[in-house]
Amino acid sequence: MIKSELVQLIADKNPHLYQRDVENIVNAILDEIVGALARGDRVELRGFGAFSVKNRPARLGRNPRTGEQVDVDEKFVPFFKTGKEMRLRLNDGADDEDDAE
Repeated sequence: MIKSELVQLIADKNPHLYQRDVENIVNAILDEIVGALARGDRVELRGFGAFSVKNRPARLGRNPRTGEQVDVDEKFVPFFKTGKEMRLRLNDGADDEDDAE
């Protein structure tokens, strides 16, 4: 699902809201999550999961074509850990499909 599909789905389920308002709300939520991660904060959405930033230290890597050693700079990468409720829903759904076969 892409962002525009999410906006459309929410707008369809809430006909009392204008689509542009739903789009503004979705953008505001995502911007706040990105802003918090940029500040180094952790964002937790109960039942959904938690977003955080992990540090990958500088290291010595290899160019796969030439085999030459290359310096890889330190970087910060976003990390998402699913919440318990989401994990249970996903796994229960997989169990139901296995039982149906």
